[in-house]
Amino acid sequence: MIVLDVEATGVEAHKHSIVSLGALDLANPDNRFYEECRAWDGAHIMDEALAVNGFTKEQVTDKTKMSEADLTHAFLKWSESVDDRTLAGQNVSFDRDFLKYAAERAGHTDWPFAHRTLDTHTMCWMHMVERRLQPPIDPVHKRSALNLDAVLNYCGIPEEPSPHNALTGALSHAEVISRLLYGRKLLSEFDEFEIPWKK
Repeated sequence: MIVLDVEATGVEAHKHSIVSLGALDLANPDNRFYEECRAWDGAHIMDEALAVNGFTKEQVTDKTKMSEADLTHAFLKWSESVDDRTLAGQNVSFDRDFLKYAAERAGHTDWPFAHRTLDTHTMCWMHMVERRLQPPIDPVHKRSALNLDAVLNYCGIPEEPSPHNALTGALSHAEVISRLLYGRKLLSEFDEFEIPWKK
C-alpha cells in the first residue's frame, strides 16, 4: 500500500498544481519518496493553500525546481518498486486526483493506480463505531469533523505541525493506518506516543 500526501496550490486538480509529494510503502516504511516542484505554467495559485503548506509564490514558481511533470514521472517510477500500489491516506481521493491530472499533463498515459483507495477518515470512523464511540460531527455544517488532526489525536498523536509538509503528512497517515488496522505502532517518529485504546 502506498501512503500518499500531496501539497498543492489549491484544491481543484484540474486548475491547481502539485508543489510537493510525500509517500511511503506501508509494507516497507523505510521506502519513502519526497520531492518538491514548481507549479505548471498557468496553474492557479491560492494564497490560502500556500498558507497551509508554507510555500511562497516565489518558491512554487521557482524555475530551478523540477517541473510538476518531472515530479510525477519520478513518483510513478518510484512506485514501481511497491508490491501493493493501492493508495491510502486522509481524504486520499484528493491526492489521487491531483496525481492523475498531473500525470495527464505530463503525458504519462499508462496510469497504474486504481480508482479504489483506503481512507483514514473512514477507518477512524469505523474504529470509533466498533468501540461504541460517537464520531464527532461539525455542528455548523452537520458533517463529519474527523479531519487529520482529530484522527491523529484519536490515535494518540499530536496534531500535524503547521505549515503542512507532504512527507510529514504521509508519515502521519501511515502511523494512523497501522494503529487503526493492526493496533500497533509503525514508525520511530511516533514511538513515544502510546495507542490510547491499548492502555
